[in-house]
Amino acid sequence: MSTLDHRTAVHYNTVSEARDHISNLLDASEAGKPATIRRGRARAAVVDAGRLRYFLARTRPARAQAVREAGGWSVMLPGLPLAADGETFDEALDEMVEVLREYAADWTDHLRHAPNHADNWGLVQIIELSSDAELKDWLQQ
Repeated sequence: MSTLDHRTAVHYNTVSEARDHISNLLDASEAGKPATIRRGRARAAVVDAGRLRYFLARTRPARAQAVREAGGWSVMLPGLPLAADGETFDEALDEMVEVLREYAADWTDHLRHAPNHADNWGLVQIIELSSDAELKDWLQQ
């Protein structure tokens, strides 16, 4: 058992204990403090979504490549089978956001088990935790 303290992390050894102290878990995660819940042998971290998105986006840059061709634009993500086209650069980025959202859904459904996609957990977190505008910004960094 753990209690919320302005100096310490928050850890609960059972789901029931964590449920009884959910406000402490959320307060700790919002403050950027380590906050965990143990269930059997597994341990889960409770992390503020905005902080997690920011960290992952900085450590997993898109490295998107944009190419002007045939009167339009193509956007690709090297190393991934993801690409989008549009008449304008902005349209191609909008299309890539849709492609990313579809990829995240497919990854969650079945691709996470495929050896060549299994390591894309961080990418999927970025996609799921981002607004469309944030994804467009991430693609252009």
